[in-house]
Amino acid sequence: MKGILEYSQGDTYIHKLNPLSKMLIAFLLCLSCFASSNIFCTIGIIAVNLFIAYLAGIIGRAFSLLATLLKIGIVLFLLQVFFIRSGNILLNLPFNLYITDIGLKFSIMLVLRLVGATMPLVIILTVTRMSDITNVMVQKLHIPYKYTFAFITALRFIPIFENEMTGIIEAQTARGVEFDTKNPVKKLKLLLPLCVPLLISSVKRIEGSAISAELRGFNLRRKDSGYKTYGFVVLDYFAILLSILILLTCIIFF
Repeated sequence: MKGILEYSQGDTYIHKLNPLSKMLIAFLLCLSCFASSNIFCTIGIIAVNLFIAYLAGIIGRAFSLLATLLKIGIVLFLLQVFFIRSGNILLNLPFNLYITDIGLKFSIMLVLRLVGATMPLVIILTVTRMSDITNVMVQKLHIPYKYTFAFITALRFIPIFENEMTGIIEAQTARGVEFDTKNPVKKLKLLLPLCVPLLISSVKRIEGSAISAELRGFNLRRKDSGYKTYGFVVLDYFAILLSILILLTCIIFF
């Protein structure tokens, strides 16, 4: 998905939520996916994620993320559905392969849980500044700054590496390499050699970031070093309450 974890500016109700509220909402929605074993309930949670993305003005990115996760899910589905042998046989295939009812349900739930548990976190990170997440984790959750910095830096580098990879592919395409092939094996063979220049540029970037952090007093940073404060408003309590109700509904009724 292009632009994954890249911050999307906006002034929507989702953007205005407290960063801690957004993290809690994402966690509760992820938990809801695993609290229920009902397919339709999990589909409903995915619909809730899409509605949140619509409110945040990033519905296009959400559908792009959904399509990417479904592509990954298809691979996982095929791997799971043929390896689960228990249950009633629904379909016989050549080479002693068959699909059972238990295997089919388990594989569908696996894909839906992958989608439903991944989307909230990505959507919330897309509408929240990384600096705000860092400050909240240090101030409110009392996580040491160096661990928070390492976590946030890993997330921040994802869109940067994606853009660098896109640049490398465009450079290779300009030299006549055919990256628009439909053959996944051939495409994988073309992409693997590009990991070397990406790795070299990543090491250089990490080294530069480490020097920059040291010059800005990385070791002197404490939980009270941040100047921004993050208060809770009625909207935060309402959104958290709604997420708790979704979780309880999944536990009690499904």
